[in-house]
This record gives sequence, structure tokens and C-alpha cells, in this order.
Amino acid sequence: MIYTKIMGTGSYLPSKVLTNKDLKRYVETSDEWIQSRTGIKERRIVTDEGTTDLAYEASLKAIEDAGVNLEDIDLVVVATVTPDNYFPGVSNLLQSRLGLKEVMTFDINAACSGFLYALNIADKMIKSGAYNTALIVGAETLTRLTDWRDRNTCVLFGDAAGAMVIGKSSENKIKDVICGSRGDVDDLLICENVSIKDPEVNEVGRQDHIHMKGAEVFKFATRILPKTVNDLLERNNMVLDDLDHMVAHQANERIITKAAKDLNYSMDKMFLNIHKYGNTSSASVPLAIDEAIKTKALNKGDKFITVAFGGGLTWGGALIEL
Repeated sequence: MIYTKIMGTGSYLPSKVLTNKDLKRYVETSDEWIQSRTGIKERRIVTDEGTTDLAYEASLKAIEDAGVNLEDIDLVVVATVTPDNYFPGVSNLLQSRLGLKEVMTFDINAACSGFLYALNIADKMIKSGAYNTALIVGAETLTRLTDWRDRNTCVLFGDAAGAMVIGKSSENKIKDVICGSRGDVDDLLICENVSIKDPEVNEVGRQDHIHMKGAEVFKFATRILPKTVNDLLERNNMVLDDLDHMVAHQANERIITKAAKDLNYSMDKMFLNIHKYGNTSSASVPLAIDEAIKTKALNKGDKFITVAFGGGLTWGGALIEL
């Protein structure tokens, strides 16, 4: 039996901080309005960096933390909805930047659940025996898709990257990963592609902004988060008291608070950093896990569940022991 474990984590944030007060220059809002509805105080935004740049910096830290050699990595999976190009993918460019050998690399798009999807894929590929060590990255420059005049969405998003190295283990550390999707035919959370090109006109397409029906997304998130936690516990014959901590996708503090209440789980054991970074989509979970480890909120031997939800509509969760 092949088991897997987290070998190392890393994260990276752009240097520019955009506070709630700063947003007042662009849209009718206030610090109190944003904090009371989201828990967000500030977020980071890119100025001259792309998604691959963020992914590269986070990956360097994760690889150093894992103590592995570059030649040991034989799989790279990057989760993102904001690649620098339609192609080549972020994973391909990241592979080159890191100087990795010719190994399998690919991008996936599952929105804010993307990192859990990537973890699920890499975990299963290693457990199959086909691969040994995977670099998994969630990286986003969401502010390039932000409508800075829409106060219902522009207050939410930030840019970041988080990375994780996982590999074979003699002990069962990444105990279970589950993912799911429900086709969002109602466009609750969407960013459209550029329009189909008329060859007679051949005009340059315009990029759409993020659109979200917040109330409906909130209902979905507050239902699927506790359900995913309970599904993981049931599948593994565990109860909430067996967990040392929980690391949820940092989308909205009200979602996390409601989920904790519905689960009857202490907020003291729910990791939060949304106040500093906002919703960083697929980077949210690895960024939070890395920060939880580095600040000793999570320690060696701890058991925790991490869970995410996002556009698609998608969701994912993992039961892990450090």
C-alpha cells in the first residue's frame, strides 16, 4: 500500500496592499460595510507580476521547506482561473522557470476549489505508483478580472499563490480527499470568455469581469461546507472531536462562521486569514495551510480538514494529518 504525506508548503503575496479605505476611491463603500459583510480589511494586488511569477515564488518556498531536490519532482499540477496565457499553461512555464526535468505538468480550472482538485489528482497519481513527488500550486491574479465599480464583488478578491509538495509516505497522512461539482446553469458565479470572432470584422475580443449572485452563492457555500466535512468524517469513521483544526476556503468570514455554528465546531479551531488577503480563489487553501503551519496553528501530528467551494459550482475537502 502506497501512502502520501505533505512534505512542505510555501506561499507568496504581491507587495501592494489595497485596503478597504483605498477602495472608497473607486466605489461607494466603507470599511465598516465591507468588514461587517465579509470580514475583509485588506487584500494584495499585483502591479507588475503575473500568475506564473506568483506560482514560482510560492513553489520555491515549498520546495525548500520540503527539502527535496528538483530532480525528485516528477509531477506538477497548477490550479488557476487566471493563467497568464490561454496556452502555454502556468504549469508549463513554471516547470521551465524552476528548471525541472521533462515531467508531466498541467493546469486545472475548478475555481476556488481548484487546489483541492489538484491535491486529489496528485494524491491518486502518487498512490497509483506511477509518480513519486508532486508539486501542487494554487495561483491567482483575480484582480485582473475584477470590476472595480461593482461593490458587491470588487471588495472580495485578492491575488496570491500557495504551493505544496506531497510525496510517498510509510504512514497514511493524506487520509482522504473528495471533490464534487454541480453544473451552474444559473450563472451564479461566472466570468465569460471573449466573444466569438466574426472573420469579417476580426476585432480584438474584450475580457469580461467576474459576476456573482452573492445570496445564492452564500446559500450554496453554507450548505456544502458542513456537508463536505461530515462526509469526510463519516467516510473515515471519525467525529469532529478527533480534529485539531479546520482550514476552510477564505471566501467570506460569515460563511465560515455559519458553517462552524451549523457543525457545532468552535471558531477558535477555524483558521482565519481572510481579513488580510480576501478571497484568493485557488490560492486560498494552500496559503491558509502554509500560514497555519508557519504560525504554529497547525503542528506536526495534528489532524485537520481543509474544505473549499467555488464557481462551477465545485467543492472539495481533504482529511490530513501533518
